[in-house]
Amino acid sequence: MTPLRPMLLAGLALTLSTPRVEAGPVYVASQGAGTLSRIEAGATTVAATIAVGQGIAQVAAGANGRLYLSQPDHAGIDVVDGRTRVVLQRLPFPGQAFGIAASADGLSLFVGDWAGGRVVRLSASTGAVEGDCPVGKDPAGLVLDRKGRLYVADRESRQVSVIDAARMERVATVPVGEGPFALGLSPAEDRLYVANVRSGDLSVVDTGSLTVTATVRIGRMPYGVATSEDGSLVLVTNQQAGTVAVLDSGSLGLKATIPVGRYPEGIAVDGAFAYVANWFSDSVSVIDLKSLTETARIPVAEGPRSLAVGSNSEAVR
Repeated sequence: MTPLRPMLLAGLALTLSTPRVEAGPVYVASQGAGTLSRIEAGATTVAATIAVGQGIAQVAAGANGRLYLSQPDHAGIDVVDGRTRVVLQRLPFPGQAFGIAASADGLSLFVGDWAGGRVVRLSASTGAVEGDCPVGKDPAGLVLDRKGRLYVADRESRQVSVIDAARMERVATVPVGEGPFALGLSPAEDRLYVANVRSGDLSVVDTGSLTVTATVRIGRMPYGVATSEDGSLVLVTNQQAGTVAVLDSGSLGLKATIPVGRYPEGIAVDGAFAYVANWFSDSVSVIDLKSLTETARIPVAEGPRSLAVGSNSEAVR
């Protein structure tokens, strides 16, 4: 298991891989400081910092500029308006909220109950429970595709659970590596990439057949995964090595190894750049996806672990 700072749970980050037309703001959740930082597309400084509360596990971007942050130590989901930079409310959660995903229509949230071995669907406006589904032990990363299929990394069960989000029924399980943690969908949603923390590899799942078609050795504790918007690159953070591995999605061969900060975890792609949350360096690395180099390192508040990309229509007020 990852070394932990005092009183904080092991974190993660995940990226919803819905294709984007234009780059939007990047939001960085700092677990130690309990803040949400906003970085404008292409910028190398923090535009705004929003105080939320210590113990954030994940952040997910929803519709209408909403951000949702899971609070496992406080049994709730914080709702933030990214446009006005205001914390709107804390939705109650009947369990230990961890991994989180938002539906595209803005109506529902899907939240993993870390201690309860289940995923709960909530109303995004009221927090009312709309359904739940049992999964494996310690559900970590969640990712929702455009057809309403939810994928869940069951860290202690060495599998990915596949859920019909409308019915909240598990329709399949896919065996993967040891300690699956973060998930990333290809833009075409024909592949699911699974970062396996303990076995140090990446499982490539065909989403049509729901079978593993390849396993790629990555390195020392792969913690976050994302794809370029054209689907040609797969980027995986190596937490203990302090690097990002870049794979060619066609051959699955290694194209580059990019040094970043200490203990990189979450990674998100926004247009021509990737952003990496460096947990122990209190910074975000900016990677140019053309040159495959780190072009900037942005200081942020203590303990950045999770990132989400907001809508390009959001304007700071």
